[in-house]
Amino acid sequence: MSFSDEVRAAFRRGETDAVVRMSQAEIVRAQAAGDLAGEVEARYALARVAIRGGDLPGGEVRAREALAVAQRSGDRALEERPRHVLAAVARMSGDLARARDLYRENIALNEALGRPEVVNSEYHNLAFCELGLGNLDTARALFAAGRERVFQQGWADFVPYVCVAGVALASAEGDNTRAALLVGVTDAAFAALGQVPDPDDAADLAKAREAAIERLGPAVFAERYAQGQALDPREAFDDGGTSYT
Repeated sequence: MSFSDEVRAAFRRGETDAVVRMSQAEIVRAQAAGDLAGEVEARYALARVAIRGGDLPGGEVRAREALAVAQRSGDRALEERPRHVLAAVARMSGDLARARDLYRENIALNEALGRPEVVNSEYHNLAFCELGLGNLDTARALFAAGRERVFQQGWADFVPYVCVAGVALASAEGDNTRAALLVGVTDAAFAALGQVPDPDDAADLAKAREAAIERLGPAVFAERYAQGQALDPREAFDDGGTSYT
């Protein structure tokens, strides 16, 4: 397994300490070998760890370090992940207008690179910006289009994120009963892959979870959550999920 595959898998499993150790060692190795791609990947991984730990300024610093190395390489493909992190920092900092612009730029870059799965992922993030800006119709349309692509293309690793989107949209619409159900679907989907959410999605999920518990009460939330855990994600979104609200 390559360093990139190994460190990303460890991050998805939530093994933060391992990611830091691996990345620090990789930076030393990559600099000695003149391997700019390896150094970018390692610095990108450290940026994600910082964000997961709540250190947004630190995450931005590390992402900019990774971007600087990528730009020295002359390979635009290496710029993509650092740019993604910079957009995520803007989103999590509340600067949604700037985040929206950065995600749009990264969508264009990934389209040029011929990476449809990453394009879909960035549209997912763009939809969250639109949601936060109060543009519910736009967000709803983007989430629906992304969900359709994920299920049609069989992008299994992204299924839990489709569920996160459903939770956030239900919460924004004030449908806390459905949000509670979809939190259960989401947690089960991540567990099925042995993964944890990316930091920005984890923050959105936590916010919706807390709102649903507050509005429904712990007992009702737990009941709907348990129902969601028993649902297949596709089933949860059949007919917009109206059968389960």
